Amino acid sequence: LQALGISRTSIHIIGVSLGAHVGGLVGHFHGGQLGRITGLDPAGPKYTRASPEERLDPGDALFVEALHTDADNFGIRIPVGHIDYFVNGGRDQPGCPRFISAGYKYLICDHMRAVHLYVSALEHSCPIIAFPCASHQDFLNGHCLDCIDPFLFSCPRIGLLDQAGINIRKLPKEVKVYLMTSPSAPFCVHHSLVEFHLQKKRNKVTSIEITFSSNSTQDTVKITIPKHQEMGKRLLAHRAPLCQITSVTLKYLPKNHFWKKDETFIVGKFCAAPLPLDSNRTMSCLPWNLTLPGNTDISYELPTPCV
Repeated sequence: LQALGISRTSIHIIGVSLGAHVGGLVGHFHGGQLGRITGLDPAGPKYTRASPEERLDPGDALFVEALHTDADNFGIRIPVGHIDYFVNGGRDQPGCPRFISAGYKYLICDHMRAVHLYVSALEHSCPIIAFPCASHQDFLNGHCLDCIDPFLFSCPRIGLLDQAGINIRKLPKEVKVYLMTSPSAPFCVHHSLVEFHLQKKRNKVTSIEITFSSNSTQDTVKITIPKHQEMGKRLLAHRAPLCQITSVTLKYLPKNHFWKKDETFIVGKFCAAPLPLDSNRTMSCLPWNLTLPGNTDISYELPTPCV
């Protein structure tokens, strides 16, 4: 290619599994001056402990990214690029079989999800956006709501945008970013923070099921409020934009035991906001306190304007 006059910086290598590390070796032989390398679930066995010279690493190209979808089996567990997307935590992809009776699909589905996800990002316009965070659990618990650190407000997006849409000159290395997906193509979802604020603290754990409904979708998550605390929060992945959600349904899940009954209802306030949620944006809350009887679906309109 170089003999034909193609510059190294215009070359983009996409490698799957072992092919991701082969792409890294090619980049290493060219002094890390290739334009871009994308690793789709880079192979894990025997590569997790390999030196950077033996596997894909951020020095192999001007921009290196990796999608991790099977880190507990065939994929690598460690970050290997400038940006590392840990999709659904990097393991156990929704829509993939969980039992060995499914045969070959059980073995390969998580590993190949990175390929299907990347192809889908090229074929569909809905953005597949991720958020930097210390861990998957912190992400799910609503502790990582924006991309200010280290990306200065620009959140990375899977696809062909230059530097994944990151608008900074000096790229950090091995940044773990997290996202959730739907079980099938086009896989893209919207991430929203949902919160419930109890009117008064309780001396036991409180569980509330939250469901966003649109004309064609329903997506659910459970909020857990620790005992002696007032507020619980969680990220909810929903397929329709927040402004197209027609209603939110809340269900209080009391914990009854034969020796002690839980409270029959709780009172509190519900709030939600789409990500990214930086310091200049606020949560949208229903303007009244809600009374939630136990094990009963209570639905409300969720008026959120489209922007």
